Amino acid sequence: MAVQAGSVNVRITKHTHQQLAVLAKENGMSMQTVLDRAVEVYRRQSFLDALNADFTALRAKPDEWEEEMEERKLWEQTLADGLEQV
Repeated sequence: MAVQAGSVNVRITKHTHQQLAVLAKENGMSMQTVLDRAVEVYRRQSFLDALNADFTALRAKPDEWEEEMEERKLWEQTLADGLEQV
């Protein structure tokens, strides 16, 4: 296995290595590509989980949630500004 420039070694369990190898083979990708994609999916999911938690906390504060809804109404008006969508 060749090590690409700028890469680092990371220890993973044998089980994870086996799963990674199977996924790579099934999808015709390198294990590094599968791992890169998996980390990106996890990063995005973590972002959305944190965003959902923030909105849940905001909804628990009626005054602040109402302010959010009013601001959204203002932004929705920009859709009717007569400009064509790109």
